[in-house]
Amino acid sequence: MIGTTTEEAAANGADVRERVLETASKLFYERSVRAVGVDLVVAEAGVAKTSLYRHFRTKDDLIAAFLMREDEDFWNTWEAVAQKNAADPISELEAHLLWIGERVGRPNYRGCPQINVAAEFPEADHPARKVAYDHKAELRRRLTVLAERLGARKPGELGGQLAVLVNGAFVSSQMLTSEEAIPLLQHMAHALVEAGCVQDAKPCGND
Repeated sequence: MIGTTTEEAAANGADVRERVLETASKLFYERSVRAVGVDLVVAEAGVAKTSLYRHFRTKDDLIAAFLMREDEDFWNTWEAVAQKNAADPISELEAHLLWIGERVGRPNYRGCPQINVAAEFPEADHPARKVAYDHKAELRRRLTVLAERLGARKPGELGGQLAVLVNGAFVSSQMLTSEEAIPLLQHMAHALVEAGCVQDAKPCGND
């Protein structure tokens, strides 16, 4: 049969979209978003510019897709860790700080993509900035839920403090070695938890 079926065309389209997004994501993260133009993306991906615009109407849409891709990867890891430690909130917190500390300590780590892009695009209505804001709001929400499970007097306050701690590690990644990132995060988190959960002279997390 000559030509391609609808299914084959769709599969080819999905393959092109993924190749463009994979290439753009690598370039955006390594070189910064503003430094990478559409021409470089299509050249590195080996596709026509019309193919890129068929899947992403503008560069801004491509940037937003890059951040959503990073967002999905981050939360997939978070969910896997949370499920393994669901029975104990302090163990879950420590486990999250372990993998986040490992990520921060990687030699090729160039910071949190959401923070990086938000810094490049200060416009509040930029589509990528909205993705970045939503990601950070979700991080704080999840940490606040953990704070509630830990028995914090003010869960929102402790959740916010833990979010600042995590984001501070992302921003400070270039100044942290892989050996110190994890203990710094865990020790500081324990201090915040102890201060925020002391109630009736009982240790945090106890009944």
